[in-house]
Amino acid sequence: MLRRLHSEQPDSFAFTDANRRWAEAQIKKYPEGRQASAIIPLLWRAQEQEGWLSRPAIEHVADMLGMAYIRALEVATFYFMFQLQPVGSVAHVQVCGTLSCMICGAEDLIGVCKDKIAPKAHALSADGRFSWEEVECLGACANAPMVQIGKDYYEDLTAESLADLLDRLAAGEVPVPGPQNGRYASEPKSGLTSLKEWEEGRNERNASAALATEIGDTIRRIDGTEVPLVAPWLRDGGADESVPSPAEEERIEQSHPGPRPSKGQPADATGVTEQEAEAASRAKPRSKTDPVGDKAAEMGAATGRDDGATKGTEPERLEGPRDGKADDLKRISGIGPRIEAMLNETGFWHFSQIASWGPAEIAWVDSRLSFRGRIEREGWVEQATSLQAD
Repeated sequence: MLRRLHSEQPDSFAFTDANRRWAEAQIKKYPEGRQASAIIPLLWRAQEQEGWLSRPAIEHVADMLGMAYIRALEVATFYFMFQLQPVGSVAHVQVCGTLSCMICGAEDLIGVCKDKIAPKAHALSADGRFSWEEVECLGACANAPMVQIGKDYYEDLTAESLADLLDRLAAGEVPVPGPQNGRYASEPKSGLTSLKEWEEGRNERNASAALATEIGDTIRRIDGTEVPLVAPWLRDGGADESVPSPAEEERIEQSHPGPRPSKGQPADATGVTEQEAEAASRAKPRSKTDPVGDKAAEMGAATGRDDGATKGTEPERLEGPRDGKADDLKRISGIGPRIEAMLNETGFWHFSQIASWGPAEIAWVDSRLSFRGRIEREGWVEQATSLQAD
């Protein structure tokens, strides 16, 4: 399909200050002379900021990367994820029209968009607030039919529920993303058939919907202030790095739990992922990437990790809190509920235990955290010493 720039273009484009800092950080991921590799994320951020890609935006990104304008235009016109015409000021609706969704009623959803937004895809509604298009598979087949509005998925839709979503968006609401028929995530519509032990006590919303409501960026034009700038690749170069707050690190840890443990073994006992677990038969041979040598010696019997997890000296650990009363480790700045639970499971319940850690003990504990170096960076030992004295 031939894609052209829109006939009406703004006079200029500029990133917001926060988006420019983000863009400059992305460019620094790449070595000198390879900055053009950052063009897709920068074009995407420009589209997130404005809703669509204008010619001034494309040329602005090209200037930042030292690229000829034609090269940037080639990228922008090649990828259909880039909108080359204005979109609705409130929301742009992308209706999945591939097999699963089409069988389950995507045509009805397209009919709603034609009736309530515009007769043709990519055309603005009469008030300029909405636009729509049909797209290829969005990967939520178990929740068909569905649409993407802004950054998030609205799933298990009917013509009536989509019409209601559009009415609520027009009224200034931002409906909670995710399934719209009461389903929690993508489990069977009749209810869970496995893993039922995890149903009780789970979070109110699935992880995707919870993150969307926490950040509040579903249909928002992104200005770069939504989340802290985290650029760990700048650390080795001596450049300034934005360090996330403890709360942000806690959120990142929760959303990136890491590899799943091997069957029957908790992660803090073996550290062996399902991918690297011992084979049960010749039909399931060991991975070719298995570490060689004595695992107990090289990786450590305690964690099974080969990334230095066995360094340091194991501190004093307790099977439970003294006198049945644990200290509130969350009083230490940098320790949230998740890290406190991990420390408790590892045998640390009291400020006095943390206050007694020396460099060797810190190295042992630090190797078991997702964010290395935070014990010393956040001064856990000093804080624990002060809290112990209170």
